[in-house]
Amino acid sequence: MNRMDRDFRPAGLAEVEYLDGEYRTLRPGSFVICAVTGTHIPLDALRYWSVDLQEGYATAEIALKRLQDMDLTPV
Repeated sequence: MNRMDRDFRPAGLAEVEYLDGEYRTLRPGSFVICAVTGTHIPLDALRYWSVDLQEGYATAEIALKRLQDMDLTPV
């Protein structure tokens, strides 16, 4: 790893507000926790979340299953 490859974000859990198509970082950190599996999701890999539930998900399959379980998917 060279000087240009370093990650200068604070280590630890980030607090984010999930918005439509983006999220806002409320407290800096390097990851969020998947609401279903509990796995750490690096912020640069965060792709799936629910604005209504304010939760992040590790994969599209996990997100879909969670939304179906909560009856939040269109018929």
